[in-house]
Amino acid sequence: MGIETNTLTNCEPHNQDDKDLTFQDIYENQDMLEDDDDEDDSEWNPLELDKLVEPIKWFCTNCTVVNLNDTVHCYICGEHKDSKILTCGFFASPCAEEVGLTEVQPTKGLTDLSSQGSVTNSSTAIGFDERMLLHEEVETKSHPHPERPDRLRAIAASLATAGIFPGRCYRIPSREITREELITVHTLEHIESVEVTSSMRSSYFTPDTYANEHSAHAARLAAGLCADLASVIVSGRAKNGFALVRPPGHHAGVRDAMGFCLHNNAAVAALAAQAAGARKVLILDWDVHHGNGTQEIFDQNKSVLYISLHRHEGGKFYPGTGAVDKVGSMGAEGYCVNIPWNQGGIGDNDYLFAFQHVVLPVASEFAPDLTIISAGFDAARGDPLGCCDVTPPGYAQMTQMLNALSGGKLLVILEGGYNLRSISSSATSVIKVLLGENPGYEQEFSSPSKSGLQTILEVLKIQKNFWPSLEPIFINLLSLWKMYCLERKRKHIKRRRVLAPFWEVWSKKFVILLSEWPSSCKIKVIIF
Repeated sequence: MGIETNTLTNCEPHNQDDKDLTFQDIYENQDMLEDDDDEDDSEWNPLELDKLVEPIKWFCTNCTVVNLNDTVHCYICGEHKDSKILTCGFFASPCAEEVGLTEVQPTKGLTDLSSQGSVTNSSTAIGFDERMLLHEEVETKSHPHPERPDRLRAIAASLATAGIFPGRCYRIPSREITREELITVHTLEHIESVEVTSSMRSSYFTPDTYANEHSAHAARLAAGLCADLASVIVSGRAKNGFALVRPPGHHAGVRDAMGFCLHNNAAVAALAAQAAGARKVLILDWDVHHGNGTQEIFDQNKSVLYISLHRHEGGKFYPGTGAVDKVGSMGAEGYCVNIPWNQGGIGDNDYLFAFQHVVLPVASEFAPDLTIISAGFDAARGDPLGCCDVTPPGYAQMTQMLNALSGGKLLVILEGGYNLRSISSSATSVIKVLLGENPGYEQEFSSPSKSGLQTILEVLKIQKNFWPSLEPIFINLLSLWKMYCLERKRKHIKRRRVLAPFWEVWSKKFVILLSEWPSSCKIKVIIF
């Protein structure tokens, strides 16, 4: 996906027919709304041109899908055409009454900690700067870019409406990351290639990774906020934190910007944490896409454990990396744990089962001093790119499970997520857990799908060679899998036995046919 030399083009992306599909291509394939009629136009009269009216279209604020003007609700996500999600967050009703839009009443009576003079070790710190909203695609396209400023607006509106931020969280001062800090993660050539975009109105690293004149500044602010949040958490000046930042970062590698990402925020935060005194850092990436950039950066590093749960489908899902056998290299084998789902639609049960049987055992054995979540919410139910089924309570439960590590030192960094209602409700649920609220997830032990169990067994088979705690888990689950397969075989045999022979079935159908035949008709039956 990335351009090897990381050169920039100040023009539209080239034709993609001979290249792999990008994120943006998914949105471009909405030709069902266009008129593809190829019938003969010999009766076409140019004088009647003024009578032809092109359909008026509108793009859904929530998921950006194109709709025709004769509808008021998005045909994909059901959001109202005049949605107030950008001002009220997910509390805004997705529907509308005749009188006007209605909103769910937010939580009231919460105090504002942001007015206090300093961060306390019992507080949740938030990293946010409105200037990151200036990073946006400025070229005229047939469809809005999925990674858009509205993502932050919807989350911020949800937190404000709920009285969480400002209210119960502390906002740390923002600053730009320095070149000296970035050079520990990226090459100088990469840093300079991002900086040069400040002099361009519009530029592209890859066909779907854009930049405008404000993008480099936004990327420096995002990385700086993540670095400082990691430092204040490790030093004990804050209990935990949430980085409400963009552009995202986990696809940005040592040399390349790609997948909407410019600088790798999680990698910057991990190294900042180590500079502040943390010896070992866990990065848990639950974005639906594999964080190829993060894996590349720490591929040979035993002090940073990278665990990623992502949709993979044998390498067919973007970015195609993150196979189960990619475990690290050069003495750091086992410090990269990939959990690659082999199909879409994966939901809470599979994610929580993976947490119980892979993530937590490995993380506990690693014993990190800080846990960082690369929190993309594009595996959430309703996301147009991820097409998976994780719910806000599911994300909250996973956060609660990770909160037991590192003495509660936990930093959540926003990555992807392109359905505004999904990401804002999910992010709010996660921050409530950071504030000490119960996630309210009822299912204590999750039953995985067949596909999910297969994936987890494949992970355990490889990772048990590096993490001894996984050996008994693998043996138990393998027995469960054998019992599952045996039970399936028994049911299949039982179903076959109850089925009548095909000649008996057809003879009954023939009798019914004869009984319904008109008596006036004469038929001749020949029996062989």
